[in-house]
Amino acid sequence: MKKILLLAAVAVMGMSVANAQVDFGAKVGFDLTNYWGEDVSHTMQPNYQAGLLMEYHATPKFSVAPEVVFAAQGGKSDKLTYHANYINVPVMLKYYVAPALSVDFGPQVGFNVYSKVTPKDADAIDLGDYTNTVDFGLGLGATYNLTDNAFIQARYTMGLTKVYKDETIAGFSTANYNKAKNGNIQISFGMKF
Repeated sequence: MKKILLLAAVAVMGMSVANAQVDFGAKVGFDLTNYWGEDVSHTMQPNYQAGLLMEYHATPKFSVAPEVVFAAQGGKSDKLTYHANYINVPVMLKYYVAPALSVDFGPQVGFNVYSKVTPKDADAIDLGDYTNTVDFGLGLGATYNLTDNAFIQARYTMGLTKVYKDETIAGFSTANYNKAKNGNIQISFGMKF
């Protein structure tokens, strides 16, 4: 009896996977980025993102959508402009509240590929060795499908880990920013293939 129930469960799971729809696509977007955290005061900085995505529709109401996105991030204060570029990998869980509208939530891991700070009226300082390589965050947003292939997204991703190590670089101390975390408002347009 247990073997029959196990075989039936495997068959049902196999049918649901076989009937599931998988979409692939690409997206580009405009970002407003900053740093947040204790004693961190930054204004929003315009940036951009571009990447690839996949959406696995497990049911008509629920899907999982991993992405691989290049994102220019950073923050700006009165005297300093920070640039920190990442390869971000969010995995969004999407719940469709209407056939064309989903609420999206999920974790994100980012890998720093470039980091510098530019003081006002001075040359840029490379912060690559003083920037934490991995950044973890959480994203919350929504996707609206304009057509079967085109969509727009709005999302806020809040970093949970520190961007910088507590170090001094060429007389410039990152100690004031060692609690800084990424914040990212994203507006994207994408196409599914």
